[in-house]
Amino acid sequence: MSTDSAHPSSPADSHLADGEVRLLRLFACAVLGRWDELAAVRRAAPPGEPNRAWRETLLMVHVYAGAPRAVECHAVLARAGGLGTLDPGEVEGEVVPRERGEALFDAIYARQSPEVRALIGGFHPDFARVVFHDCYARILARPGLAARLRELLAVVALAATGQPRQLASHARGALRCGATRPEVEAALAAVADLLEPARLAEARAVVARHAS
Repeated sequence: MSTDSAHPSSPADSHLADGEVRLLRLFACAVLGRWDELAAVRRAAPPGEPNRAWRETLLMVHVYAGAPRAVECHAVLARAGGLGTLDPGEVEGEVVPRERGEALFDAIYARQSPEVRALIGGFHPDFARVVFHDCYARILARPGLAARLRELLAVVALAATGQPRQLASHARGALRCGATRPEVEAALAAVADLLEPARLAEARAVVARHAS
């Protein structure tokens, strides 16, 4: 279904602001490679958007869908009208504070944080560096988008790509970062027409079990 038309509504949608729903749909289209719908979201942007929240959302694409898809995503949006002008201070330097990534990771995983750190560290030291430095410190813990909304975006991406274990972690993480159970459910409702039915059903079942 194209985003040129209104997406299917749900009573849960009222738990999210219109701008948040646009970001969730933007992210789902980007992660899934739904280029026509992605361009339609951009063309339908209201006055004042795209803004930094859009750009922060799109910086997350390579974390959840890989660099090649992120490159294509930015190219599609450039052709559809671009992403606006960078805010002062939006571009960070080569050095970013490692502590902010660690703080976000601990907020998401809470008591499980040491266990998950050890698991990731055991895969490969350089992979651990990518996760903790490149993903968490450099991208996911950036200013410009609240952790609550970043976790709702993660929920949508993990639902779309069929990652139930990680979805469970980030559904809980969304609650720990300030989201409510109805907001997590609303995030899925906002992109329901973009997800494969089986994956949507699986995601809703995961949220029902773990977002409490």
